[in-house]
Amino acid sequence: MGKDSSRLKKTPTTPAGLKQQLERTDRELLQLINLRAQLAHKLETLDKPDVGVEQIPAGSDELFQRLTEHNRGPLSAEAVKAIYRELISGIAAIGKTRRVAFLGPAYSYSHVATLHRFGHAIEPIPVGTIPAVFEEVMKNHAHFGVVPIENSTDGRIADTLDMFTRLPVKICGEVQLRIHHCLLAKCPRADIVEIYSRPQALSQCRNWLAKHLPGARTIEVTSTSTAAQLARDKPNAAAIASAQAAAYYGLDVLAPNIEDNAANVTRFAVISHEPAHRTGRDRMSLMFEVEHRPGGLADAINILKKNRLNMTWIESFPIAGSDGRYMFFVELDGHQTDAKNKRAILLLERKCVRLEVLGSYERNAPVD
Repeated sequence: MGKDSSRLKKTPTTPAGLKQQLERTDRELLQLINLRAQLAHKLETLDKPDVGVEQIPAGSDELFQRLTEHNRGPLSAEAVKAIYRELISGIAAIGKTRRVAFLGPAYSYSHVATLHRFGHAIEPIPVGTIPAVFEEVMKNHAHFGVVPIENSTDGRIADTLDMFTRLPVKICGEVQLRIHHCLLAKCPRADIVEIYSRPQALSQCRNWLAKHLPGARTIEVTSTSTAAQLARDKPNAAAIASAQAAAYYGLDVLAPNIEDNAANVTRFAVISHEPAHRTGRDRMSLMFEVEHRPGGLADAINILKKNRLNMTWIESFPIAGSDGRYMFFVELDGHQTDAKNKRAILLLERKCVRLEVLGSYERNAPVD
């Protein structure tokens, strides 16, 4: 605080003096920002010299926590995080263009999750469906994809799990996004006759809609951004979407935070062909099919127990075109390079008809 205190004591009191100090401070900030970029880029090159296209570096959560602890204002913690997220995004983009696919159009929740993960220093690729995100990554049209995988209200996202059974892409990161649904329109609430949104969003607001707009017809569309576009263009139409979509599409927020579950969180998987490096704060995702016999699943799960692996999520999913066969999606604490995780994978391979390690990646806290 020594330097900061001395600078505050010397703050000019005239408009001309304040403008002059602001210009000098901007020049100093620019020099420091570029110095940080040089240091971070050099460290990344020395630490991982063979990595091609990098994502937001592991440890960003730890950095944001340190910044929050040291922040003395007047900027809020969220403002500081937003500034550093864009700075890190710009540094990660030095010398390369990162293309990121997501379920669009602009300012869908998938787009918002993408910005939280990668910042704005990317080439965005909005597509119309979740399978299209996988295909963009599979064909190397995009370096990364962002897809919803689980919601705290509605559970698994079936389209995403289905695509993991079809295409050999990996999970290299996650974004846990707190979902705050808003009722958006250009007309008064009393004039609304149709409400558009994704099926999941309509489901997550069904109690609020039944209480406040029981006469309005709900219509499912492919994304919340598409819903916002329809609300903008059609008379007496509304959308359930994000506040960011309201600003982007020129809509009024008639009611904020209409989700029935105040702790509503959607977890997004970041997919690519590249593995994520071990951080010590990781989770591992895998899927497997066991023989269709009594105790087949129990035998597989017992391997995890014997290796003292903490299972944090399990889902079953029918295999398309099969006669009663299922894939099991499992998430565990740890990284696939950890000794006990490697041992468990080897033992599981002997018990399973099919086993795929989908990836290991840093666990992240929910963001707004």
